[in-house]
Amino acid sequence: MAVCLQVRLMSFQAYKLRVTHLYQLKQHSILVSVGQDEHGINPVVKVWNLDKRDSGNPLCTRIFPAIPGNKPTEVSCLSVHENLNFMAIGFTDGSVVLTKGDITRDRHSKTLTLHEGASPVTGLAFRQVAKVTHLFVATLEKVYCYTLSIKEYPKVELDTHGCALRCSSLADPSQDSQFIVAGEECVYLYQPDERGPCFAFDGHKLLVHWHRGYLFLLIRDVKSPNKTCFSSGETSPSDKQLLTIYDLDNKFIAYSASFDDVIDVVAEWGSFYILTRDGKMFVLQEKDTQTKLEMLFKKNLFVMAINLAKSQHLDSDGVSDIFRQYGDHLYLKGDHDGAIQQYIRTIGKLEPSYVIRKFLDAQRIHNLTAYLQALHRQSLANADHTTLLLNCYTKLKDSSKLEEFIKSSENEVHFDVEIAIKVLRQAGYHSHAVFLAEKHMHHEWYLKIQLEDLKNYQEGLRYIGRLPFEQAESNMKRYGKTLMHHVPEGTTLLLKGLCTNYQPSGDAAEKDSLDRSVVNKANSEEFIPIFANNPRELKAFLEHMIEVDPRSPQGVYDTLLELRLQDWAHEQDPERKKVLQGEAVLLLRSDNTVFDKALVLCQMHNFKEGILYLYEKGKLYQQIMHYHMQNEEYGKVVEACKRYGDQECCLWEQALGYFARKEEDCKTYISEVLHHIDQNNLMPPLLVVQTLAHNSTATLSVIKDYLINKLLRENQQIEDDERKIRQYRDETAHLRSEIQELKTSAKIFQKTKCNMCNSPLDLPSVHFLCCHSFHQHCFESYAESEAECPTCTPENRKVMDMLRAQDQKRDLHDHFNRQLRSSNDGFSVVADYFGRGVFNKLTLVTDPPGSKSVGNLEVNLQRDLLIHTKRNS
Repeated sequence: MAVCLQVRLMSFQAYKLRVTHLYQLKQHSILVSVGQDEHGINPVVKVWNLDKRDSGNPLCTRIFPAIPGNKPTEVSCLSVHENLNFMAIGFTDGSVVLTKGDITRDRHSKTLTLHEGASPVTGLAFRQVAKVTHLFVATLEKVYCYTLSIKEYPKVELDTHGCALRCSSLADPSQDSQFIVAGEECVYLYQPDERGPCFAFDGHKLLVHWHRGYLFLLIRDVKSPNKTCFSSGETSPSDKQLLTIYDLDNKFIAYSASFDDVIDVVAEWGSFYILTRDGKMFVLQEKDTQTKLEMLFKKNLFVMAINLAKSQHLDSDGVSDIFRQYGDHLYLKGDHDGAIQQYIRTIGKLEPSYVIRKFLDAQRIHNLTAYLQALHRQSLANADHTTLLLNCYTKLKDSSKLEEFIKSSENEVHFDVEIAIKVLRQAGYHSHAVFLAEKHMHHEWYLKIQLEDLKNYQEGLRYIGRLPFEQAESNMKRYGKTLMHHVPEGTTLLLKGLCTNYQPSGDAAEKDSLDRSVVNKANSEEFIPIFANNPRELKAFLEHMIEVDPRSPQGVYDTLLELRLQDWAHEQDPERKKVLQGEAVLLLRSDNTVFDKALVLCQMHNFKEGILYLYEKGKLYQQIMHYHMQNEEYGKVVEACKRYGDQECCLWEQALGYFARKEEDCKTYISEVLHHIDQNNLMPPLLVVQTLAHNSTATLSVIKDYLINKLLRENQQIEDDERKIRQYRDETAHLRSEIQELKTSAKIFQKTKCNMCNSPLDLPSVHFLCCHSFHQHCFESYAESEAECPTCTPENRKVMDMLRAQDQKRDLHDHFNRQLRSSNDGFSVVADYFGRGVFNKLTLVTDPPGSKSVGNLEVNLQRDLLIHTKRNS
């Protein structure tokens, strides 16, 4: 397309004759030119500063002749380093002159001949990478590279064929700044030390140019006559030339068109300008990336589009969309394998369901599997994706792939492990599920599969033994019954360790690393239900627990007692039965069992020794005697009364009533009981007679001795009481006479000594009617009251205290009844209260005339004396 440009031109005369070469630096306003000011072979180099003016023209900062040595020759090519420190001039005689230093000043630079040869120099290019500077030199026959950053300027011959004028160029950093040489058949790329890749292009090359990743090649049309002019590189007006622009990165032709007599190709202002000999200029403007991609999409060149997008640094979303379109294209063509590969590249950008829906058909399950695998490798799969992938494996019955999937991720898991275990278990791949559960420490799933699916109880038990304490305890509570049913010995052994000082089993190194100072101990009582159907193992477990830990819970002792009693009850061998009896009694004596439970257990198994021990331990003496009574052990009944009668006197009374109800001949036992009752005065005689009246075998001879002894003692008691009565009457009469005498007659005090200090009395003195006399100072020192005799005060106070105590207890009816029931002699208690005045008649206004309350009380009292005896529950 031809474009007309209106350009403001500015010109100045640089040489008098002609200009042969120009080099404009990209980073500086410096122009280097080669031309002639006079006829002959005498080229001159001029350096122009375009920012400075001299009489309206650019300032020429330097002029020097371009002659290698003293041999005048024509300049063939020119190159200047962007840092202004190097300038290279190539000549047709094969020489290369290098100017080093500030090329804009004569005094700061020096010129030397760098290269000499027989073949004309056709191309020069400086390459700067870091601090290393290279100069590529191309001739018609060879290609060289000089290292200018080393003082000796070492040279490397890169190739044995060269190129024509304008057929070499330097690539940009996208191609590693390689030197491009266009030969007759190929285009070669060179590194400073070796030849790189080459690209085959047919046709005679007229011009090579590189810009922004594109290689420009101007090739003579094959239909045109083969004419070559080294000096100018120009062609006749009838020649047709083909301009082709290549994208070497993406390996495609970006542009191709035929032109007439192209003079040069220039890249500037973001566009490409083509200048032809007929005075026309063509502009090539690069299309935007999206337009390029759309053109490639229309031609289904998706691979090329992808490469283009990457070279243009398109964002990941854009590249992903290209892969998606490419995958859609291949899917429609029926290339499902190729399509899935493209869809895999969209992972992370494209919604997985878009792809999965396309490959849910059973015939495309392999492709779906590949996609899901890639999804997991990038850790972008959710639980549903994991489920789907594992189902694909199981449908394909591809155990190797399944195993590879679950075992591949050693350091990082790309899937939901628990979901994978569930799917594998459901599909019947138990070994794979067990592997995952063990590897990722999903203990509950591991045990569930081993014990419920594989029925591998021994392995499950081993695994629990390796778990930490908390997890081992919870899993034993969950699976203990199952394990006990199938591997009782191993389960019992593990429970013993779990309830004492649990340490997980494992390698020696693991054991050394455990903190032995922490004691992990489970509650043994909580595991007793596990042994429901294994009494032998339960007994071994419980005996181990009480041996290792005497402070075990009471439930342990109660259960062990029950087991020992069961063994005792079912044992037939007398010797063995005796041993078991001793073990049970020993356990009862340990005082670790619960009293009520132990008593119930002993009664259930009719364990006599245990029952009697517990009765005695609980001070249930009446129950002991009742037990002997139920078993009709007459001797044991009497023995129990002898042992425990001191704690509970009513035992003798109950024994008497028991023997009285027996129709057998129990005279011996009745006599012995009566003897103890008589000795301790436990029952009134009338009540004894009434009790024995129910026994038809008990004759008068049984009670004769008892009654005689009782009457004798009572007669003796009566005599003693009568003697005391006479004594008290005499004392009372004497006291009354003294009181009368004191009231009616004078009292003569004849004491000569003080009753306190026993010294002779002197005035002043104090005399009392009790015939005690004291010095006044002694009386004042020792007397507590002015109205009381110090000598008689203690005895008088005792009497007064007794009177007050009796007066306070007059109305304590409950206390009287309680004391009456607990006393062995009820008559003494009643007599005591008669003395306190409890039963004195109180005449009340409300009492009707002729009330017989006292008589009624005496009737009730007599009944209590006959009926009430001591009862201790």
